Amino acid sequence: MSAPSLRPHVLMMSEITVDGKLTLKRGASSKILMKHMAHETEILLHKTRAECDAIMVGSHTIAIDNSFLTVRLAPGKSPIRVIPSSMADIPLTANVLNRDARTVIAVSEQAPAEKVDALREKGVDVVVCGKTHIDLPELMAVLRRDYGVKKMMIEGGPTLNWHMLRHGLVDEIRLIHLPFIVGGEDTPSLVGGMHIESEDEMIRLRLLRHYLCGSNLVTEYAVNYGD
Repeated sequence: MSAPSLRPHVLMMSEITVDGKLTLKRGASSKILMKHMAHETEILLHKTRAECDAIMVGSHTIAIDNSFLTVRLAPGKSPIRVIPSSMADIPLTANVLNRDARTVIAVSEQAPAEKVDALREKGVDVVVCGKTHIDLPELMAVLRRDYGVKKMMIEGGPTLNWHMLRHGLVDEIRLIHLPFIVGGEDTPSLVGGMHIESEDEMIRLRLLRHYLCGSNLVTEYAVNYGD
């Protein structure tokens, strides 16, 4: 696990249903469920963005949600938008490529040069981290060293969430609980990735606080790796 002083402090934040789902079904935008959040929790989400130096989501989430990832419902500056995309597969019409906030796209050495050039022409920073896949610990070090990112939030899907947790790069988790059950065997949940083999591999959390924000329960946890 990276030393905290060499990488940003990372908060994972997500809305989640009672049965742990992020969307209605595979391929559906999370914005569908987010419409049912209380206005107070929408404000909490934007306040949290304003408190962070950077915000990260995966390229798959960008393709489905086409989010802006800016601060709109609270005072404060929009954070740097960070999108890991090994092959630079970001649609050139994506909202994160606009000029509303600074954007960093992390790619691998295998990313096609023409895609990288097209992204740079949109005015975003492209950084190379990893040979064939994104080296997330390296990316965290780059963000801390080159961009001065001390605190970052993730609004990721299950794949990015799993990789960040697997590398020991998440310090806190904040969940907005939605009072719905959506079901679905393949409906995306908070964390994807490979199945664990025993309880020894479970990532343990320590509850820090819980409270109502409007009509939504919010829970906050510290992540305890190896404890």
